[in-house]
Amino acid sequence: MADKHSERPAHPLAQHRPQQRRQRPLPPGEQFFTPGATGLRQKVERRSAAPLVFLFQLPRWIAPVALVVLLLTGFAVASFWGGLAVLPVIGFVGWLAYMSWPSLGAKGRILRVALLTFLILLAADRFGAF
Repeated sequence: MADKHSERPAHPLAQHRPQQRRQRPLPPGEQFFTPGATGLRQKVERRSAAPLVFLFQLPRWIAPVALVVLLLTGFAVASFWGGLAVLPVIGFVGWLAYMSWPSLGAKGRILRVALLTFLILLAADRFGAF
């Protein structure tokens, strides 16, 4: 005798459907690159375009959570490993500071320099410089 449950079709929510990833559109703006940029800035901006688009397509919470975990590890682990955890944070913050530098005012520039100085001192402390 056949089971009654095997004859019923599965509920629409229980059926396996491939998940479609919604991609956020890029933010509106006049230009993707700094107008009139030459030399190093132009090269860095061109090489940074793909990683910036990739980061923009990720869920919004991934990058901040990863950076906070690395930074907290750097605070908590007072050894070489703590310094290693802070290095990607320094690289990411430095890269974003460099990319946004032309559009910043004096207060924004001072804040970014202060943050990078703090992070570098933290990493140096964890590596045993102090």
